[in-house]
Amino acid sequence: MKKKMRSESSMVKKLREALKHEREKSREYLNRLTYVQADLENYRKRVEKNFQEVAQLSKEKLIVNLLNVIDGLELALRFGRETENKQALLEGVEMTLKKMYAALGQEGFTKIVAVGKTFNPELHEVVMKVPTEKYDENVIIEEVRKGYMLKDKVIRPSMVKIATRLGETHEQGKT
Repeated sequence: MKKKMRSESSMVKKLREALKHEREKSREYLNRLTYVQADLENYRKRVEKNFQEVAQLSKEKLIVNLLNVIDGLELALRFGRETENKQALLEGVEMTLKKMYAALGQEGFTKIVAVGKTFNPELHEVVMKVPTEKYDENVIIEEVRKGYMLKDKVIRPSMVKIATRLGETHEQGKT
């Protein structure tokens, strides 16, 4: 009986030691997990801060590029108030518009080419179908409002009039 008790006591002692060892491992894993979570949260905050800084720098770069456009418009307004020469004023505004497109172009901004092209629902929105024999069907014959892209993404589709066969109705909306 004593031998059995000693054996059970020895077994209990071993189980307690194993439990103690497992508890220590568990605490170590919990500490590691806590550090990893803290590191991950710090990393997320750094990435978010960097993203905000990059966005701010992009805005700043665009604004600096557009300052020349603002200067040109202010000059055109001042000149327009002081002169009767409308042609010079128009040329100044056209030059300023070119500067605007150039500044936006540096950011990946482009016009969608429409007139003379075949209608593409990803780039164009039909506002009118015009019966004609002069153009092939679905060819864009007039741009009502310009469309624009930013890099490869359409940010505003062109509103267009397209050619249709004679005898079809003048319906509005997308084709």
